[in-house]
Amino acid sequence: MGFRQVLRNSFIAGLALLAPLVVTVVAMQFLVGWVTTFIDPVVQGTRLTQYTANIEAVAQVLALLSIAGFVVVLGYLAQGSVGGRVFAGIDRGIGVVPLVSIVYSSVRQVANALTEGSNRYKRVVMVEYPRDGVYSIGFVTGDGPREAVNATGEPLYNVFLPNSPNPTGGAFLMVPEDELHELDISVRRGVRLLVTTGMAESDEEMEELRAEADLPGYSS
Repeated sequence: MGFRQVLRNSFIAGLALLAPLVVTVVAMQFLVGWVTTFIDPVVQGTRLTQYTANIEAVAQVLALLSIAGFVVVLGYLAQGSVGGRVFAGIDRGIGVVPLVSIVYSSVRQVANALTEGSNRYKRVVMVEYPRDGVYSIGFVTGDGPREAVNATGEPLYNVFLPNSPNPTGGAFLMVPEDELHELDISVRRGVRLLVTTGMAESDEEMEELRAEADLPGYSS
């Protein structure tokens, strides 16, 4: 690879890393400034001037809190089926805009990487599989690919359905949110159900099963 090619690739890689950060900073500055124009007159009309002379800073802090609250509400709505479809449509619309789609895609990928890391392999669900009326235990491994979400127009989740009693193999599904039945059990208990084919759910039952089978000690 020649020097010009290395220089070009390095520049593009650096731009891809820097662009989302610059966009985020510029967007936050714009939002804070815009929200402050509405909040500042309200703050000016209060008695806070008796306690501080820097009313503008107070207005900016309130603007940041307002933006944070709006983001939380937006995120909550996006997790619902209706909100997910709306945001999926917006996502598709932005995806066809030249240049903007590149920056948006980069920001979206970074955001997904940050949020998926906290949810991966931590949710146990039931899915109607392999036919209606029959449920299989699975584990949500993350959000569905953006291309799949755009194609279906609704939120999707990656779900791994392990085999039983050998959970190292299984099926991979992309399941709509409204077809997931979340279970209020730990991943460890979910794996135990699969490994023991449902014969042992508690530690006591696992010990009894181990004793009957004359197996070596099992660490739960």
